[in-house]
This record gives sequence, structure tokens and C-alpha cells, in this order.
Amino acid sequence: MSEVKVPELAESITEGTISEWLKSVGDQVEKGENIVELETDKVNVEVISEVAGVLTEIKAEEGDTVEVGSVIAVVSDGEAQPASNDAKPEKQEEPSKEDAGKPEAKEAKEAKEAKEETASSNERIQATPSARRLAREKGIDLSKVKTQAGDVIRPEDVESAAKPQPQAKPAEKSQPAQAKSNDNPSKPVVREKLSRRRQTIAKKLLEVSNNTAMLTTFNEVDMTNVMELRKRKKEKFQEDHNGTRLGFMSFFTKAAVAALKKYPDVNAEIDGTDLVLKQFYDIGIAVSTEEGLVVPIVKDCDKKNFAEIEQDIVDLAVKAKDKKLGLDDMMGGSFTITNGGVFGSLMSTPIINGTQAAILGMHSIVTRPIAIDKDRMENRPMMYIALSYDHRIIDGKQAVGFLKTIKDLIENPEDLLLES
Repeated sequence: MSEVKVPELAESITEGTISEWLKSVGDQVEKGENIVELETDKVNVEVISEVAGVLTEIKAEEGDTVEVGSVIAVVSDGEAQPASNDAKPEKQEEPSKEDAGKPEAKEAKEAKEAKEETASSNERIQATPSARRLAREKGIDLSKVKTQAGDVIRPEDVESAAKPQPQAKPAEKSQPAQAKSNDNPSKPVVREKLSRRRQTIAKKLLEVSNNTAMLTTFNEVDMTNVMELRKRKKEKFQEDHNGTRLGFMSFFTKAAVAALKKYPDVNAEIDGTDLVLKQFYDIGIAVSTEEGLVVPIVKDCDKKNFAEIEQDIVDLAVKAKDKKLGLDDMMGGSFTITNGGVFGSLMSTPIINGTQAAILGMHSIVTRPIAIDKDRMENRPMMYIALSYDHRIIDGKQAVGFLKTIKDLIENPEDLLLES
């Protein structure tokens, strides 16, 4: 017998929430096979079985909060027993000859046999542990429950089956109109519990707002030259780097690294009464998912070329959308870039990520008339950029200089290549 425990997650994470059991009681599991998914403050983590055997006990239901090191399941040696209609039922006490003929005894025996048949049938049906428990509580036959999505019965399917089906009512005489009861409010609402991830996002954002002196400065970038360079080089770039596409994020990431080297306070954080100046360049790239914003980290951006950065961003974005990010993908960033432009944002004031000193915000590229000199106007592809920063660490002069460095490098991408 082997106990399945909540593994060590990360230094700052002490608990998680059972998101989904991937196995049910009685299922065969292999060594190293995923049996349950945990949702933590940062990522979803799949817990494996350390041994091969049968999942014989589940100690925490979906939605329960569990601490690191706590036992959440038990896997026993052996193999799962296949369900069989030929299996002999346990020997039951037979009614006496005198009672056998009585209607009450006959009905009791039939009810017992029906109950055993239903229980056996339910064991063969795919359902989550919480759905099975709810079905037992409500006396619902799982074989009569319809699933709303997929083949596995979930608690909401049981709840739906438990609701009484509407029946046609006989016609009634018309009654005077009455005020609607509170059961049918004219202003309906839906109350949902925040996911653990959303609760964490809310908590962290509020902490940043309350614990930093945050300020935002803006500038605008003429994207003409970098767009022309990308247009000329993108096909050759993709051909030389196994299909990796040349996007704008690698340009801004490289520009950010150059600016961080020039203004090291932007790559710092406060720890008590100390200023910690980071001499590494791990850049967080904000990615939107169904469960909220996550910020995976592209490590060592100062040591990577454009293709490596672009590929890392693509890989992390795919992992984020597939809920496959690991804790290592989320830890240790020194600076963050967020691109609201992909959603059509023209301008915003991004919120600093965690204990970092600043965050760079990119926005939509919009063609606007720009004065080239006092006599000429041209339509140019322009982007507003923003730097939100902690004024306790960074002065306005540094913030403006940092953003101006980003602007100059993007508008002159050949200089950016030299910086790399």
C-alpha cells in the first residue's frame, strides 16, 4: 500500500486545491501515471502515483484545499477487478419458508436485489468521486444520468438529474395579477465562487497597489523601420530557424534588456531596507488564458538570439493555454512585458508584477498622421508604450530615459542588432 501525498510545490506555495481526479476508486494505475490535478496559486500541477496498483481510497474531494505533505489518496497492490455480470452475489440470508410466501418478504427481497443491481451498474459507469458521492446522497441511479460534456459524469450532471421534471398543469381559472415573489427576481444574478487562480490574482494585484508607489509614464514609437525590416527578413528568418516566426516581441524583449543594462534600477526590487539589483535578465511575458493572466518567464534573454526568444515565447504560450506550465516556468522573473495591443488596447497603465520594479506595456499599432518636419506630414504606424514603475526605486528621469531607450532602439532596429 502506498499513500499519495501533496508534493512540495514551491518555496512560497504551501497548499493547493483539488481541481480534478483523473482516476476513480477501483481504477488501475501505473507507476508514474497522473492521478489527480492540483490548482495552485500559480499553475496546475499533476500528481503521480509512485507505485503501480489499484486506487483504493480518495481522501479529498474536488474543490477541497489540501496542504503540502497531506495524504490525499491510497494506492494498494494488485490489479483492478473487471466488472462482470456473472459475478456471484454475496450470500444473503434467505427468508424462512413461513415468511417466503408473504407479500412483504417478497417485496423486500426484490428491492434488495434491485439495489444490488443498481450499485453494480453504478460501479461500471465513469463518474468523478464527488459525482458518485452526490448520487448516493440523493439516491440517483448513475445509469440514468445524462452528461452535459464528455463521457464522465460530474456533480452538475447529478444535480440536473435530481431536479424534478416539469409536468403539464391543468388549466386554472385566471387570478388577479400578483407581485412576483423573491424566487423569480426581475434582476437575476448568478453567483460563482472565484477560482483559486483568480483569488490569487486579485490578492497579488491589490498587494502591489497597496505596497508600491506606482506611477506610469508614456511614449510613442514609430514602427515603420522595424515593420519594414520584419517584412524583408521574415521568410528567410522562418526558413533558417525551422519555422520559427519573427514577431515584434523579440524586438521589444531585446530592447528591454538593453534598456535594463543602461538603467539597472529598473531591474531591481526592494527587500526590507535593501535594494536588490538583479544582474540577470529573465523577462516575464504576460499571457492571457481562460483562467486569467499568467506570466511565464523567458530565461537569460541577454544570452539568446531573436529566434530563441521567439521560440521560447511560443512554447510558453502553448503550455499556458494547455495548462501545462510548470512552477519553474513561472519563477524568478526580473522584469515583465505585457502586450494589450493584441486585444485592441490603444493605451493602458499596466500593474507591476509582484515585487518587480517596473513593467513595460505594448499597445495597438495604429496608422496616424505624424509631422515629419515643419513642412511635411506622413501617415505612420504608431504604437503607444507605457512604463509603470515603483517610484520608491525609480525616479522619473530614469523611467523616462528607459522608455526613450526602448523607443530609439525600436525605431532604429539596426542599433538593436548591435546591442544584441
